Amino acid sequence: MSTVTTQDGTTIFYKDWGPRDGRPVVFHHGWPLSADDWDNQMLFFLAHGYRVIAHDRRGHGRSSQTATGHEMDTYAADVAALTDALDLKGAFHVGHSTGGGEVARYVARAKPGRVAKAVLAGAVPPIMVKSDTNPGGLPIEVFDGLRSAVAANRAQFYIDFPSGPFYGFNRPDAKVSQGLIDNWWRQGMMGAANAHYECIKAFSETDFNDDLKKIDVPVLVAHGTDDQIVPYADSAPLSVKLLKHGTLKSYEGLPHGMLATHPDVVNPDILAFFEA
Repeated sequence: MSTVTTQDGTTIFYKDWGPRDGRPVVFHHGWPLSADDWDNQMLFFLAHGYRVIAHDRRGHGRSSQTATGHEMDTYAADVAALTDALDLKGAFHVGHSTGGGEVARYVARAKPGRVAKAVLAGAVPPIMVKSDTNPGGLPIEVFDGLRSAVAANRAQFYIDFPSGPFYGFNRPDAKVSQGLIDNWWRQGMMGAANAHYECIKAFSETDFNDDLKKIDVPVLVAHGTDDQIVPYADSAPLSVKLLKHGTLKSYEGLPHGMLATHPDVVNPDILAFFEA
C-alpha cells in the first residue's frame, strides 16, 4: 500500500493512479467514508489523462486509527504532508461534504503554486450548525443525534443512513442502488468509531468563513438542491459569496451523494471547470 507518515507518526493511505506528468487531481472524501468513494471520478479523470490521487482521512479507511487529530486543522495538515511528499504542483482539489471543508482549510493555507483550482461538492462550508450568526443552520440536536446513533449501533446506522437521506433513496421516485448502500457500509465500518464520532463535531461546528475569504484560486461550488444532509440554502450560495473567484453550479433535485448517483451529470461539469 502507498502511505505517507505525518509529523505525529500517523500513517495516511493514498491511491495515486495515472501518468506522473499528468495534471494532478486530489480527491477528499466525506464522512465516514474513504478514498474508495471516488472510484467513479478517479476512473473518469484517469481516462482523460489526469493523475488522480485520493487518500483515507486519519481514522478512516486504511489510515491509522489515531487517538487524536480528528479536527480540521489536523486534517488539512495531513493533506499538506501528502502533497509535500508527492510534490504536487498546480493541482486540482475536489472535496465532497466533510472533504469539502478539508479542501477549504487546506487550500486557504496551501504553499504557493500547490493549488490551481478547487471544487466543493455538497460541501459543509461555511458552517453547518445553527447559531445567532448562522440562523439558517441545523440545530445542534441534529448532530447530537448522529453521535448517539454512532455510539449506540454504528453498524445498523451505517445501513440506515445511505438507505435513506444520503443518496435520496427515501424519495418516492428514487432509483435505489443496493450496491451503493452496501459499499457505504463497507467503507464506514473500515474506519474507527472514535474518529467518526469526533469528526461529527469537525464537520458541523467548524467555521470556514475566513478560509473561504482567503482562497484566491477559482472554486466551483457544486450542490444538489435536494441535499438532505448539507442543506443547499445554508451552504453553497453562502460559500460563493465569500469566495473571490467562486462559481455556483446548482443541481435541481439531486441528493447529497450526487457524485455517486449522478456521476454522468456531475463529472463532465467538473472536467469543464478544470479545462476552462
